Amino acid sequence: MTDIDVDHPLDPPAGSWQEEHLSRYVRTGGEDGHIWNGAPTLLLTTRDRELGRARRTGLIYGRDGDRYLVVASAGGRAEHPIWYQNLSADPEVLVQVFDERFPARARSADPDEKPRLWQIMTGIWPAYDDYQAQTEREIPLVIIERV
Repeated sequence: MTDIDVDHPLDPPAGSWQEEHLSRYVRTGGEDGHIWNGAPTLLLTTRDRELGRARRTGLIYGRDGDRYLVVASAGGRAEHPIWYQNLSADPEVLVQVFDERFPARARSADPDEKPRLWQIMTGIWPAYDDYQAQTEREIPLVIIERV
């Protein structure tokens, strides 16, 4: 992540709720935006697999010890979200929680560990079970660890 411009990433479309949320989060160091609809959020920056530029996304997260957990649900759509496709190509990411930014490595949970971690995430955002029920793809649960 250090060789791309993380200060001017590709963000969600201007005027979208995602862009507005991300803008508030960045502007206030997460004081306004860390909690979104009752759930904690972090900012995940991945390298765009096609353009090579940083791409930042706000995501609901959970914790498993020192590890951060996020779900690549895309609201139950048939395709994996862009951020997940990006980290699948390059697992080196940048994470922001409140005003702390740190480099990390992301990976999909394996089949043995996913059920326990999925319970953590559905405890935070129960709709993940609904999203899984409405798509044929297996929704990945991503584990993020500081490097």
